[in-house]
Amino acid sequence: MKKILIGLALLVILLFASGRIFLPSWLDKQMNPVSDHLPFVVSDEARDLHKTLLIGDWHSDSALWNRNLSKTYDYGHEDIPRMQTGNIALQMFTTVTKSPSGQNYDSNETASRDNITSLAIVQGWPIKTWSSLTERAIFQAEKIRNLSLRDSKNLMLIESQSDLKQFMIKRELNPTLIGGLIGTEGSHALDGDLNNIERLYNKGFRMMSLHHFFDNKLGGSLHGITGQGLTDFGRQSIVEMLRLNIIIDVSHSSENVVKDVLDITNRPIVVSHTGFNGHCESPRNINDGLMQSIAKKGGLIGVGFWDGAVCDNTPKSVAEAIVYGIELIGVDHVALGSDFDGAITPGFDSSELVAITHELLELGLSDFQIRKVMGGNMFAFLQQNLPTN
Repeated sequence: MKKILIGLALLVILLFASGRIFLPSWLDKQMNPVSDHLPFVVSDEARDLHKTLLIGDWHSDSALWNRNLSKTYDYGHEDIPRMQTGNIALQMFTTVTKSPSGQNYDSNETASRDNITSLAIVQGWPIKTWSSLTERAIFQAEKIRNLSLRDSKNLMLIESQSDLKQFMIKRELNPTLIGGLIGTEGSHALDGDLNNIERLYNKGFRMMSLHHFFDNKLGGSLHGITGQGLTDFGRQSIVEMLRLNIIIDVSHSSENVVKDVLDITNRPIVVSHTGFNGHCESPRNINDGLMQSIAKKGGLIGVGFWDGAVCDNTPKSVAEAIVYGIELIGVDHVALGSDFDGAITPGFDSSELVAITHELLELGLSDFQIRKVMGGNMFAFLQQNLPTN
């Protein structure tokens, strides 16, 4: 009997160890596929132009997964080698801390089962991340910071205007250097404590989105139940973020929250990953009038790469959404917001961004316009809105 119990215990341990080894990559492959496609037809003109672009992306959830981003993978959407092939210069890495089962665009209960708790356990994150959303955010941020330290030839962490200036100097000598920034995917990451805003700031967070798929202590989500605007806690959070020069991201926020933020802030805001509702009518996208209001206050709109945002997932559909955005709010206010590795299915990965450049040329945009939307606008925004030092 004793031998049987020992054998069963060993079997349980073996199954647990196997799960820890194989389950994270299996989940990553299932959650972050890329649609099958033939190699994209890209003109010589597009290839030549693309090589000269400073490309920036406002939203990637790559830090959520157990990949070593210094290595090349044949699954997921992004790693440093593929980003370098795609000529990405600036990447905002966003930290996902809670996500309800289903992730419905129409409505989600706040108390719905949280997928990220299970993912944290399966991926072997520290025990403190199992119960604290703030600790989950910090753990993912530390992944990016540590990556920048051990692979400084390929990734530099940017936390200030001074860092951004140094990055550009270094990139002149090392054209494949990537500048990484850190942001939240929803301010439920604060765990309801205003003091955590400065704590996260001190950990390198320079952008904070207010919501994800559910209502939280700050107010209503675009995909929640209430549709309400900012709460008192939400207003206090905005004031504190402004004090620290943290960029405010209203992707996933209810339209009433967006209106309230615009009333409060004296600084431009970002919608880091979205589409335009007039181009793609979707519960994922706020109305065009609010997009115009954001632009009038100097804000930026990051165009997403998946069907829920632009009604398809091809480079052409992304390019068409960009052109629509330029016509709606002006070329100075449109940027890229891929949502790579965010449990979406794009039609291309980070190595294939030249296909967007090709489609933008095909749609008649000038080199000047393409330079702006592919990253120039993001760079200029960061120059003006990151903390000085």
